[in-house]
Amino acid sequence: MTISTGEKLPEAKLVALGADGPEAVSLADKTKGRKVVIFAVPGAFTPTCHSSHMPSFIRTKSQFDDKGVDEIICVSVNDPFVMKAWGDSTGAEEAGLTLLSDPESAFTKAIGMDFDAPPAGLIARSRRYAMLVEDGTVSLLQVEENPGVCDVSGGEALLESM
Repeated sequence: MTISTGEKLPEAKLVALGADGPEAVSLADKTKGRKVVIFAVPGAFTPTCHSSHMPSFIRTKSQFDDKGVDEIICVSVNDPFVMKAWGDSTGAEEAGLTLLSDPESAFTKAIGMDFDAPPAGLIARSRRYAMLVEDGTVSLLQVEENPGVCDVSGGEALLESM
């Protein structure tokens, strides 16, 4: 079942690449008492993710700050090494976005956002979405019907709905 507005996020351990290697990150700790945007992509460096989705949140970071958003987190089923390289290459980390890995797709499956696209080489990936989470509860959720577009889940679209 897909998570919906008004529901609490499940407890999840995601992974970030820290100074000493991969580090577990508690999503509950990231969202407790905070206003956080979480957006997910099917894959780092994939065409729409790289040229549209990530840049939309880099462009709009200051506007989210103005709306009281404490952190913008990008989640992907890639490993933390790929996420670090992608964050560096796009300027996402420099812009202040947090990139977290869901390497086993556990969080993605727990919220019902997993999908497979074998012809594109994408197995156990995340659907493209953006959500506003307030104190661990989803207050706004925008999910793309087609993983190859970024119409409702981009930074500008989420801002417009807030």
